[in-house]
Amino acid sequence: METLLPYQWLYILYVLVGIFIGILGIRATIDLIKGKKNAESAALVALILGIVTGGTHMLTSRALRGSSKPVDFIVYFTIITLVIFLLFRLPRFREMALFEKDTTDSSGAAGGLTAIVAGLLVLSVQMWAGPTHTMDVINYADAFHNALFICGSILILLGIWLISKSVLFHHSPASLEKMIS
Repeated sequence: METLLPYQWLYILYVLVGIFIGILGIRATIDLIKGKKNAESAALVALILGIVTGGTHMLTSRALRGSSKPVDFIVYFTIITLVIFLLFRLPRFREMALFEKDTTDSSGAAGGLTAIVAGLLVLSVQMWAGPTHTMDVINYADAFHNALFICGSILILLGIWLISKSVLFHHSPASLEKMIS
């Protein structure tokens, strides 16, 4: 990591831009769940910015230290997300019953599931990110254990609440019986 010291400013810039893109992505996800206008455009912008910034970060790390492991996963995952997102924009996919609007509001359930998955990822980050963030037997992915535990737990509880609210308050008793049977 000594070779990166002269370029510390660049890596700080990568972190700041990454945080900004993350905030854009969270906002776009919330807007997509709510079905707001221009949400798809905002999501596309966030994904493309993530790929460009992450790709630049990868190339810089490979040139300076010969490896870009922690960034690789994020860039590849963002590319896969963009491909899937673009597939869902095709008319053929839009015609599927999954995307048809019905009378019930399912945004709470979708948001709840998203929150639960995000919470599980936050709670388990030291396990799946540990191999690429361990130096001299110190797992830097577990540096903020208490904060990650609190955030992950809140996300899971929020997800459970949103799903419960969606199921209990957006369905009639007859439709709930039909779902159970």
